[in-house]
Amino acid sequence: MVILEPETIRTDRLALLPLEAEHAEEMAAVLSDPDLHTFTGGTPETAQDLRARYERLVAGSPRPGEAWCNWVVRLRDAACLTGYVQATVTADDRGAAAEIAWVVGTPWQRRGIATEAARGLVTWLRKHPVHTITAHIHPDHEASAAVATAAGLTPTDRWHDGEVRWQLTIS
Repeated sequence: MVILEPETIRTDRLALLPLEAEHAEEMAAVLSDPDLHTFTGGTPETAQDLRARYERLVAGSPRPGEAWCNWVVRLRDAACLTGYVQATVTADDRGAAAEIAWVVGTPWQRRGIATEAARGLVTWLRKHPVHTITAHIHPDHEASAAVATAAGLTPTDRWHDGEVRWQLTIS
């Protein structure tokens, strides 16, 4: 069985830091723009709601063989949080598969941060026995499609909850 624990991931400009409940206050501001929810639904959460959710995420999945790996994205030069990346890793007979996602706050978009963070996450996952990486992206979300492409994923003909399944198979 594969059990992964998030660890700090460094890229050229970023540090992907394992999620802690204490990140909630700063992340509430990062994620406060309602436009971030255009494709995913929902509304911005309060710092208190985020803290409760982060506590659940940090505690880990209650399902055997499933790991929740969550990071906040810190722009090192500015010493501020800009978003998050996550991977849900599930064990199977070939090793593990990971479903990933990313969000970058509106003020930091169009700077390549999501691309750099997603690439960093994919690179980290490739160092583990992960054979498949997937993401689900709304068909109209061109920015996320560009991030997925840059991270090495390609769209498939499979759909899930109105989103296209993107995939990277690691040999």
